[in-house]
Amino acid sequence: MTSPDSTSNAANTRASIPLRIVVGTDGSTSSILALEWAARQAEHIHATLEIVAAWEWPTNFGWSFFPEGYDPAGDLHKMLGPIVASLQSAHPDVAMSSKIVEGHPAPVLIEESKGAELLVVGSRGHGEFVGMLIGSTSEHCVAHAACPVVVIRSHA
Repeated sequence: MTSPDSTSNAANTRASIPLRIVVGTDGSTSSILALEWAARQAEHIHATLEIVAAWEWPTNFGWSFFPEGYDPAGDLHKMLGPIVASLQSAHPDVAMSSKIVEGHPAPVLIEESKGAELLVVGSRGHGEFVGMLIGSTSEHCVAHAACPVVVIRSHA
């Protein structure tokens, strides 16, 4: 049996840990909408916002050479910088951090969801069939994340 004091201490410890929302982005329209939604939600619940972009080496090149200057992490960094700056400007009270991680987006986001209150992802929504209304990354996140997941679709 738990004493009232230990229950109170557990609640106080949880209250001192900042809430964390993780949002995945790839620069697509739906992921930008997901960033905006996640920032508003973070504002509303006084959470920190962790913006995650993932990249992986293309497998279709095989053992071929990559084009000169090929730098997927650097390209993501260039893409993410202005987006995060604009988001921070629009939501100055939200503590934000961003990271670029090597790996397939689905497992990267699943790993990042550990300890988060919420995972937010965009969906490109290719296809009109029932099983294809959300993309494979968002579908994988919904099925395997360690926290609740919100999938944002573009209005296109």
